[in-house]
Amino acid sequence: MKTKVSARAVYSLLNVLVLVFLLFPFAWMLSASFKSQIQVLNPEDLFVFVPTIKNYISVFHDHDYLKYMTSSLIVGALSTTGALVLGLPAAYSIAKYRMQGVAVVILVAKILPGISYLVPWYILFNKLHLIDTYVGLILSHMVIGLPFIMWIMIPFFEGFPREVEESSWIDGSSRIRTFAQMVLPVSLPGIITSSLLAFIFSWNNFMFSFILSGEKTKTLPIAVYNFMGGTSVDWGGLMAAACIITIPVILLALLTQKYVVSGLSAGAVKG
Repeated sequence: MKTKVSARAVYSLLNVLVLVFLLFPFAWMLSASFKSQIQVLNPEDLFVFVPTIKNYISVFHDHDYLKYMTSSLIVGALSTTGALVLGLPAAYSIAKYRMQGVAVVILVAKILPGISYLVPWYILFNKLHLIDTYVGLILSHMVIGLPFIMWIMIPFFEGFPREVEESSWIDGSSRIRTFAQMVLPVSLPGIITSSLLAFIFSWNNFMFSFILSGEKTKTLPIAVYNFMGGTSVDWGGLMAAACIITIPVILLALLTQKYVVSGLSAGAVKG
């Protein structure tokens, strides 16, 4: 009995240490967003300080962050939607027709570093006059989001009973109707999980936007980078801008937590 209690105490202590390790940077970032530059750099003001909202006022008033949030939302939503429209039927076909070779190609595309795409993209998009356009950013984000969604959804579609589909076909339903009305609703946890992760990738992406965007399509990660100058860093503004990027994603993840957990666990079991 004492051994079980000791093991549980050690386990609880380890959980607390992990939580502190993971949450402390976010807590520091959140508190620093309400500090002045002097308070951020002063160790004595780490926990006790007089909060200010000047950093948030500066972010929205002086740096027009509402425009950058809109750009990030447009690129993230449309790239995720486009990846779902193309990726779900493709993943279903790969799963049902056992195209393992294609699945391996998708896996390779998924694990390739994104920087390997940048030079060809820049040359191609420059020729097509797609630099600093939403079309160019959306297509570039889809190239990463598409294989990501397909690789997550393939195990879901493999686990759907073939007999159910065949009975639907015998009753006169077309393959497209069966896919839309029977397969997709059952696979909803996987769809939500994959689309959420693809959207988070797009929302947080810095590298593609840094190369392919401009003043008209600048996204939030690029706008945050502007707080870092060559000789100084506006730490308060930087932390406020980082909170603006982070908090919407956290809220979205919390709202869809039930689907994400069931989607990841189901995909793991089926895979």
